[in-house]
Amino acid sequence: MSEALDTLAAHLKAKLDGKIRDAVMAYGELTVSVDAADIVAMLTFLRDDKQCQFVSFIDVSGADYPSRPNRFDVVYHLLSPRQNVRVRVKLTTDEVTPVPSVTGVYPGADWFEREAYDLYGILFSGHPDLRRLLTDYGFEGHPLRKDFPLTGFVEVRFDDEMKRVVYEPVELKQEFRNFDFLSPWEGTDYVLPGDEKAKQ
Repeated sequence: MSEALDTLAAHLKAKLDGKIRDAVMAYGELTVSVDAADIVAMLTFLRDDKQCQFVSFIDVSGADYPSRPNRFDVVYHLLSPRQNVRVRVKLTTDEVTPVPSVTGVYPGADWFEREAYDLYGILFSGHPDLRRLLTDYGFEGHPLRKDFPLTGFVEVRFDDEMKRVVYEPVELKQEFRNFDFLSPWEGTDYVLPGDEKAKQ
């Protein structure tokens, strides 16, 4: 498998040298880094080239690194059934710079790009219907960003009196806990039966 991927990396560098920023082997897969402006040309070449034939689009996903100026990695996974190899194509972007949509190359990327927009806020230019996919109507924020609070901003519940769904600010409720130090699992000062040897 490694030999086939090394051959593929050499082929890509020979054909697309100006478009590839980096090509490394990671976790048994070839990872190719490109600029966002070159993603459509890169994926078109991977799909159409006779030596590549990456005709199976697996997914597009995001990763958030908030300390970087280009905080998002956009990661594409492709499979070539003919070559029996996978390739990972990566690019970076920020919160306001859109990435060209690849739905014209792989129509199956449609909902994956919508998911990345919904959960990370990654923008895709030229997408036929870029709107939220998994979160509720009126949802604020993007829940897979590292700076999104774990509790969210609002909580949703059905109010039986009003007979409708109600959105309210998150209120964290925690009852005070009474510690019973006489219980064996709370840490006792006395020796429990059978623990005589352990305390010595």
